[in-house]
Order: sequence, then structure tokens, then C-alpha cells
Amino acid sequence: MTKPPRQTSQPLLRDTEAPVRSRPRKPRDPAQPQLPFDPMPDRIEPCLALLKAKPPVGPEWAFEVKWDGYRVAVHIGPKGVRILTRGGHDWTDRFPAIAAAAKELNVGTAILDGEAVVLDAQGRSEFGALQRSLGGRGGKISSDEAVLYAFDLLYFDGHDLTRMEQSGRRHLLEDLLGESQGAIRLSQEVEADGDAFLSAACEHGLEGIIAKHRDKPYRSGRLGDWLKIKCIQSDSFFIVGYELSTSAHGGIRSLLLAARRGDELVYVGSVGTGFNERDLVTLRKTLDKLKTKRAPVAVTGKNIVFAQPTLIAKIEYRAWTDDGNLRHASYKGLREVQDNAAVYEMDE
Repeated sequence: MTKPPRQTSQPLLRDTEAPVRSRPRKPRDPAQPQLPFDPMPDRIEPCLALLKAKPPVGPEWAFEVKWDGYRVAVHIGPKGVRILTRGGHDWTDRFPAIAAAAKELNVGTAILDGEAVVLDAQGRSEFGALQRSLGGRGGKISSDEAVLYAFDLLYFDGHDLTRMEQSGRRHLLEDLLGESQGAIRLSQEVEADGDAFLSAACEHGLEGIIAKHRDKPYRSGRLGDWLKIKCIQSDSFFIVGYELSTSAHGGIRSLLLAARRGDELVYVGSVGTGFNERDLVTLRKTLDKLKTKRAPVAVTGKNIVFAQPTLIAKIEYRAWTDDGNLRHASYKGLREVQDNAAVYEMDE
């Protein structure tokens, strides 16, 4: 018999019991001269979650909601705040509310790892809404709507925490952020059976959950210390062309998608849903600038226009067909170059 999820402060999971909180820390003095300080790194390559079909089992695993936005690191230092994307680009000006909230934290130096998101009316992160708030792919608009859900603390008051186990970093992060509901919020850890928590997350329309090994240090890359389990599959694919339409707004019936297989690109089907009129017009203009007579993938058909594999789209889908195509695919938006999104890799 599985135990039900315990309560977090997340509005989507209010029907459960609150987790035990660590006791408040005493006020910190970031200028303590007697402590040995670690140099603050300019950037830390992020720890990435490995996709799994089912949640892990065992007391060594902690669970959180999987947020759907842009992975960022917030650097707080004596000279101010920097917000870096997963690819290392400075987006401080794009997230002014998060930067302002970081300046108000009771800390001298810190690096927060988290996800910048825009929430819908039900408190769910919505990738498309985040993109629109930033002016779309390649836009230069600053998003006042975006908030940061912080889920790790990598540097703190002059000390590198990456060698500390996850449970210790978590303790310090909870003490730093508390129950804040401003532009920087704590991504709550949920003490629950993984299957039960995944079921609850899916029922609330969330993308999925994250599992983290409590005893592991912070290691860059996709090494299995963190796992992601999704309710609906979502991955990034190259757009390699489109199918013309004489009736659809923007003239696009569907987008042609490709994944990587070694050094080659492989056709994985098309997507014809999830667009609005503005998306279609923008995509048509952009793809027409990338037209190529050379087919990037092996696919034939009428009214097909091929494009150089430059644009990367986020796609939700239910499953794969036996012949290697996406089933029930839906377009969710274009990934930013600065987001350093990894295109789906197929087995060789």
C-alpha cells in the first residue's frame, strides 16, 4: 500500500499535509574574516535530470514538481546580481523581478539553481506563456511575470556547496528562502511514495516530477543523480521543413521534425496542432529564410518545403509509433539558442 503525498505549499497540491521544516538559521555575517572562503565561480554547468519511465523507490530519493520553463542560475555577489541561462548567457535584464528579489535576500553571496517560469491561473508553469512574456523566440522583451522556483543552492556566503550532499544543500536553501511567494520561491520537496506523487502531479495537469538522490553532491551533466519522470512526454526536435496549406493561416499545415542519431538527422514525423495564428505567421517567415533544396532528412510528399535544421521546437507527445514517428504531437514553442536545449537523441 502506498502512502499519499504529504502537503507542500504548492497551490496544486494543497490537499496534503505540510512537510517538516528545518529550524531558522541565525542571521549570517557574510564578511566573517576568520572563515576560509572559496572563490565564487563565474558559472557552474548544471546538473541535468535523466529521463526514466517510473519513479525510483527508496528513502534515499527526494521528490519535487518538474517545472516547465528556462533553467537559470542566479548569481548574487558584492557587485550585484547576474542571471545566467543554461547555455551561459546573461539574461539579468530579461528577468527584472527575479533580479530585484535576489537583491533582497538575506545573503552576501550565493548561487541559486532553478527554473524561471510563468504560471497559469491554476499555478501550473506554462512554457508558451513564458515565451510570450519574453516576446517570443529571439525577442528582447523583459518579463515581469516570470518567477524563479529555486531547487538548489550551489554557493553560499563564500562557500562552494557543490561537494555537499543534496540533503545538506536543501537544508540551507530552505532556511534562506523560507515560505516566500514573491519572484523567488522555494520548489517544495514532497515526502511521498514516488508513484503516488507522480499520479497526483498528472491529475493536476503538471508535466511530471523530479527525483533527487539525497546523498549525492552536485555533479554537472546527466549522470543519474537527478531523474525526471513525465506525465506527458516532451522533448526538443529540429524543424526541418513544413507542409504547405492553401487554407491554413500562414500557409503551414504541419511542421516536419527530426531527431539526432549519431551524426545524422532522422525524420520523426510532423506536428500540426498547438499553433496560434501568430505562431504560424512567424514560423512561415522564419522558415522561408531557411529554405533549402537539399532535404535534411529522408521524407517525401507533396507540397513539402525543406528548411535548414536551425530552429528547435519543444514538442509534447503521447508515445512513439512502431516506425519511429511521434504520436499525438503538439507544438509548444521554439527553444531559445541561449537555453542550450538538447535535441532528442535516438538510439543508434
